[in-house]
Amino acid sequence: FEVIDLGVMVPAQKILAAVEEHDADLIGLSGLITPSLDEMVNFAAELERLGIDKPLLIGGATTSKAHTAVKVSPKYSGPVVWVKDASRSVPIASHLLSPAGRERLMGEVDAEYAAIRARHAQKSGERTLVGLEHARANRPRLDWSGYRPMRPRLVTRQDPGVCSDEFCQLHAGETQFVKVFHDYPLDELREYIDWNPFFAAWEIRGRFPDLLNNPASGEAARKLFEDAQEMLDRLTEQRWLRANAVIGLFPANSEGDDTIVYTDETRTEVRAVLHHLRQQGSHREGISHKSNADWVAPVGSGVDDWVGAFAVTAGLGGQDKIAEFKDELDDYSAILLESLADRLAEAFAERMHERVRTDFWGYAASERLSNEELIAETYAGIRPAPGYPACPDHTEKSTLWRLLDVEANTGIRLTESMAMWPGAAVSGWYFSHPESQYFVVGRLGRDQVADYAERKGWELREAERWLSPNLGYDPED
Repeated sequence: FEVIDLGVMVPAQKILAAVEEHDADLIGLSGLITPSLDEMVNFAAELERLGIDKPLLIGGATTSKAHTAVKVSPKYSGPVVWVKDASRSVPIASHLLSPAGRERLMGEVDAEYAAIRARHAQKSGERTLVGLEHARANRPRLDWSGYRPMRPRLVTRQDPGVCSDEFCQLHAGETQFVKVFHDYPLDELREYIDWNPFFAAWEIRGRFPDLLNNPASGEAARKLFEDAQEMLDRLTEQRWLRANAVIGLFPANSEGDDTIVYTDETRTEVRAVLHHLRQQGSHREGISHKSNADWVAPVGSGVDDWVGAFAVTAGLGGQDKIAEFKDELDDYSAILLESLADRLAEAFAERMHERVRTDFWGYAASERLSNEELIAETYAGIRPAPGYPACPDHTEKSTLWRLLDVEANTGIRLTESMAMWPGAAVSGWYFSHPESQYFVVGRLGRDQVADYAERKGWELREAERWLSPNLGYDPED
C-alpha cells in the first residue's frame, strides 16, 4: 500500500482534495483527542453529501467501536470500519479492496454495528435524567462557615523564594501573579512518569511494574521499557524536547454553576467567568449532583476563595525529531518518542500540581507523597481539564488561554477545534477545597444545555455541537 500522510489536525477540505488528487482507494482518520470524534462524524456526513463511497477507516486512541457504530456509521452509506490498532489496518484494507472480501467483511461489520446501536438505544432509553433545578437543589452541601481558604503564597511579593522577578509576571495594577517556566528539567519530570498509560498505549496489559514479569508479555514489556529508558537518556542529553509551563492563582468565588474570577483582591471587577456543568443523571438517595462550581466559596458567603489555572507542555521541538525518524523509516522510534513526550507532559502536570499544593499556593505545605501516591491522587485538591469528564466543554480552554496568556508564555496554541498543539500538552484548573473530587458530568438534559448556552452567549445549536458527546437527548427531536 502507498500511504499519503497528511499530518495532524487537517481540515476536511484538505483531506477531500488529497483523495481526489491521489485517487485514493481508502480514507483513514485517526483521533487522539476528543474533539476529533465530532470531526469524524462531520467528515462522514460530508462524504455522504458529496456522494463518495470509498471505505472509511476509523482509528486512534479516543475512538471506539461503539462511537464508530453509533455516531459515524449512520452518517455515511459507504463502508465504515473501526480499526482497533495499526496491526489490523493492512488485513482490513486488503479485505475492503477485494469485492468478495469487502462483502464478507462488511456483512459482519454491519451486523455487529446494528447490534451495538440497538443496545445503545436501549441503554439510552433506560437512563433517566433529573431536571436542572432538581440537580442544583441536590448539590454538595459544603460548610463554608468554618472554612478559610489559604491566600496563595504566590501572590505575596515579600516571598522571593516563591516568586522572584526572574520567574513571576505581575499583571499591571493587579496583585495576583502568573508564574512562567521555560526549559524545565526533563530529568526531574521523568521521575514523575506514570508508566501504566504508556504500556496501555502499546497494548501491553497489566499494572506497572508487575507487567514486566508477566509470563505472557513480560519479555516484550521489559524490552519496551529498556528502549524507553534509553531514549529518555538521549532526548534529555541531546535536548530533543523542551518543557514549558505557566500557572496562575486568582481571587474567585462561585455564582450558581459558574466561577467568577476577579481582577484583584478587592473582588469588585470581574476578569473572567469559568462556566461549569452539573451532573443530571439519576442518583440514589444521598448522592449529590456535582459541579466544579461547588468547590469554590459562593458569592456572599463572606469567604475569599481562590482558583488556579495551568498549562504545560513537554512536546516543544519533538515534531522535528519525529519527522527525522520517519524520514529514516524508523517508525518505531518516532512512535516511542511521541509516547514519551505525552508521558512527560502528564508528569509535568503532576509535578506542577505538587509544587502548587506545597509551595506556590501552599495549602498542603507539609505534603510528602511518593510517586505511587501521587498517581493514586491521595492529595488534597483536584486539577480537572477542559474536555474531560468533569468539564467536557473544550471551549473553556479559550478562557484559560486568556487568563494565562498561554501561547505567549509557553508556545502552546489552540486549534479551531480547541485541541492543544503540540499534542504533548496538558491544561486545566486548580481547586483546593479538601472535599473537591473528580467526577463524571455524564448525560445532560436539554434544560441544562439551553441554560449553559445562555450563560456562554451561544445559540442552542452551538452548545449542542460542543457538548454532543454528553447530550442525553436527540437535538433533532
